[in-house]
Amino acid sequence: MELKTRDQIDAMAATSPADTHAARPAMTRRAKLERWAALLDAHSGCVRPLRGIEFLSPDQRASLRSADSPLALAASDPVLRAEGLRNDAFGHGSRFFELTSGEAHRLLCDCHYGGRMTPKELAFRLRFVARHPILSRFIG
Repeated sequence: MELKTRDQIDAMAATSPADTHAARPAMTRRAKLERWAALLDAHSGCVRPLRGIEFLSPDQRASLRSADSPLALAASDPVLRAEGLRNDAFGHGSRFFELTSGEAHRLLCDCHYGGRMTPKELAFRLRFVARHPILSRFIG
């Protein structure tokens, strides 16, 4: 057993989670996308794509959200929240995951799924985008 003085204990307690987070390097784009894919692989429920992204004004698109969207699942993860994912809005999620507008649309809009988005399929697509960033911009 290691004995510590009161001052040593107080100094240890003064270290906040924010202090420990600052010491850790931020996740890369690839790491964030891979984490999201892993969450989807482990998810036993359904996820639903966002509807009609391309038909919304930029402001409407930025604030678009749905309780059962893949972004809602990502936003519920404490690791991604600690990295800075504040909410499940399309605009914020797209910026957090560093997705181009085309990538975000292809990954999250209902027009690319024919009503059949599954967590595993989206996880596969996210990994492709993470591992092939240049190619993913040209795949429809």
